[in-house]
Amino acid sequence: MATIGDVARIAGVSRSTASYALSGKRSISAEVREKVEQAVQQLRYTPNAGAKALATSQTKVIGLLAQFFEDEFAPAMLQYILGVTNRARDCGYDTLLLTEEDGVSALTRISASRMVDGFILLNVAENDDRLDPLRRAPQPGSLVGLPGDPSEIDVFDLDFAATGRLMVETLAELGHRELVLVSQPEHVLQRGGAYVWRLANAAREQAAELGVTLHHHFGSSTQPQIGRELDDLLDAHPNATGLLLNNEAAAAALPSVLQSRGISAPRDISVIGRYSDDFARTFSLPYTAIDSAAAELGRRAVEHLVSRIEGTSDSEKTVVDLIAPQIDDRGSTAVPPTRH
Repeated sequence: MATIGDVARIAGVSRSTASYALSGKRSISAEVREKVEQAVQQLRYTPNAGAKALATSQTKVIGLLAQFFEDEFAPAMLQYILGVTNRARDCGYDTLLLTEEDGVSALTRISASRMVDGFILLNVAENDDRLDPLRRAPQPGSLVGLPGDPSEIDVFDLDFAATGRLMVETLAELGHRELVLVSQPEHVLQRGGAYVWRLANAAREQAAELGVTLHHHFGSSTQPQIGRELDDLLDAHPNATGLLLNNEAAAAALPSVLQSRGISAPRDISVIGRYSDDFARTFSLPYTAIDSAAAELGRRAVEHLVSRIEGTSDSEKTVVDLIAPQIDDRGSTAVPPTRH
């Protein structure tokens, strides 16, 4: 049975444009309307009366698809979930949190039941198998995380490539010439966590351009293993004067590691992390950091999704909105110490 998504693809327009052309809710050009009508005739598309009635009455619920993976640090994921749920509540929407492993099945089931007005997806992979079902769904969707193919869906993320460059550039300008980058566990990368390689690749390229040696390592997401790994890394690279953390578990473990070694930042080593301000407060982290912008990403994703749901969006075109990194200087960076 043909869907409104099929009509949109045949007509060469967005799903929302096809819907508006058929419903008459917004002004659509005669040329576009004709294309949609031709697609309807070609596909013999007939809107289901019951579904159409449900579609016009909002549930005021947003479906939030997220997963808690064993190889990721759960408190970090909670920051993104809170960013979405808090802003949704402010906008008058409840949130239905879906954490089951089979995200495709969950999205398809909830979409068909019309339990929600729209979807927000977290844990977005490079080749995420939830995206095609979302494109076909009658409800709009937003992603917190940049996939390899962002077409037809609104996307919001931190600019991780710019983040990697800024981390290296900040310490290079202070005179550092050997750095260690600790990324998320390698399984995150293998699962499609493209933000890991986007940051790491950009950091590596920036380091090469500036004549800085960068040692890249994948860290664990659990204690006490990550603490032992940080100790081993500091032993393995005694001449490194800067530590870059794209791993929240490593950031949370670092204070005790440095204390046990009798060293501190920035006296002995400079540190720059990547995590949210709320995360820093939760774990009392004293390190200069680039905000992962969890709350801001949730706010933007929700507000854009609500504008799609309520038909108040200024543009029919989907957006890819990457937040530029900003450093919060907490005093953990300085010129490198003199080695004797």
